[in-house]
Amino acid sequence: MYANLQRPPRTPVEWTADVVRAVAILIVLVSSFALPATDTAVLSMALPAVMLSRMLGLRSGLDLVTCVTVFVAAGSNVLDLYRAWTGWDLVVHAACTGVLAAVALIVLKDSGVIAPTGRRRTPIVVATIAGLALSAVWEMVEWFGYRFITDSIFVTYDDTIGDMAAGGIGALIVGILASRIRLTRSDRAAL
Repeated sequence: MYANLQRPPRTPVEWTADVVRAVAILIVLVSSFALPATDTAVLSMALPAVMLSRMLGLRSGLDLVTCVTVFVAAGSNVLDLYRAWTGWDLVVHAACTGVLAAVALIVLKDSGVIAPTGRRRTPIVVATIAGLALSAVWEMVEWFGYRFITDSIFVTYDDTIGDMAAGGIGALIVGILASRIRLTRSDRAAL
């Protein structure tokens, strides 16, 4: 894992993904001085995902999409785009849960939780389940924030179920893709 993190970028897409990572770190640092603590916390929640995608040795395109997607998801919250743009919430939930389900699929495979079966349906089922689980956890975090931190977080039953459904659809799409294409670089370092 750490060898993947230390490997220098070789392609323009890998360089771009590393620039996005650096910008994300810089934005979180600046936000700690310029924004309320809740906004900084939301932005900082994206940092583990942008670093993990590099550590896992994702294919360069998936690495870049993961970095951009999770940071757009966090930034959309800070900029209040979920309320300003109708439907944006569902688009972001589908995309973000999809890329995080891909990351979860790789973590589960690399850690031996999922044994190689050679069946095309395994990544479809596992990615979808992982995406639905991640969606549920995210909605619990939203509820906790609303209940105990600030009532400015938008939490309703319809919003929660819609977000989870969108996340499940995004994860299903990634599972279908993962059943057909490799998600990691062929030269990545083993755990």
